Amino acid sequence: MMKEMRTMIHAKPLGAMTALAAAILLSGCVSIGGKPPAQLLTLDAVQKVPAGAARVSGDGRTLIVADPEAPKMLDTIRVPVQTSPTSVAYVVKVQWADTPRHLFRRLLAETISATTDRVVLDSGQFSGDGGQRLSGELVAFQIDEPSNSAIVTYDAVLTTPAGVALARQRFTASAPVGAKIDATTVGVPLNSAANKVATDVAAWVAAVKD
Repeated sequence: MMKEMRTMIHAKPLGAMTALAAAILLSGCVSIGGKPPAQLLTLDAVQKVPAGAARVSGDGRTLIVADPEAPKMLDTIRVPVQTSPTSVAYVVKVQWADTPRHLFRRLLAETISATTDRVVLDSGQFSGDGGQRLSGELVAFQIDEPSNSAIVTYDAVLTTPAGVALARQRFTASAPVGAKIDATTVGVPLNSAANKVATDVAAWVAAVKD
């Protein structure tokens, strides 16, 4: 009986020590939150709506700008580099503040608002006058290593409130990166190429008739 009691007494500390050791091992494997990148990138519209500017929509002048679709390679906060036709890498120590398709939608909306007579809404807002809708796909939004340039390509589709396509067109622009592709050199050329595409899309939207 005494031998059994001694065995039970020693078993409890051993179990506690085992649990403690397991907890220590797990704490070495689990990381709460990743290491923050050296930089967060965003897009800045060259053409901006002046502060205090007001605009009232007329019949058909409202435009809903939807988030573009994007392939998985671009639907991420990482900055892709096309190293060959079949290979992609990502720039280290830098990320987007949001996914490129969301950032590009806001850039499009701001540029169209600033350079046309459209009253621009996002897809979550109600358009009482049944205006047109701009949607599409962000085909390219990356650094191209062979040409050492930033490339932005957007397939735009302009539709009626009923979903009938009025026009469809691809827009693309590029900007040189410089001698070295890294966290400090990719933001400006991508912003430049994105603004060129947004400006071209805005001019196209303004020219398309119902």
